[in-house]
Amino acid sequence: MSNISYDDFTKLDIRVAKIIETEPIPGKSRIIKGTIDLGEDIRDVIIGGAQYYQPEDLLGKIVIVIANLEPKKMAGVESNAMLLAADVDDKPFWLTVNEDVPLGSPIK
Repeated sequence: MSNISYDDFTKLDIRVAKIIETEPIPGKSRIIKGTIDLGEDIRDVIIGGAQYYQPEDLLGKIVIVIANLEPKKMAGVESNAMLLAADVDDKPFWLTVNEDVPLGSPIK
């Protein structure tokens, strides 16, 4: 994997968010429709890992997202952020924070 510059890294808007709504997507077994709260902004997202997690398992989770990734439409849903996760054998383990951090807080 090649290195990126610090300037490239600073282009990423990485923030703390909370999953506030989830629902299955009819006909899809690997993705879930979710809604996240970024503090001052509510967005729809596609959440992977539906084969491992039920939609209700993700409700209320505090996650780390890339907030400025260009929108992507999948299964009729426009995803307006990307949740970050460790990937172990294709199973996502969502990145989070251990402290009570305000939603929308930037990750640097």
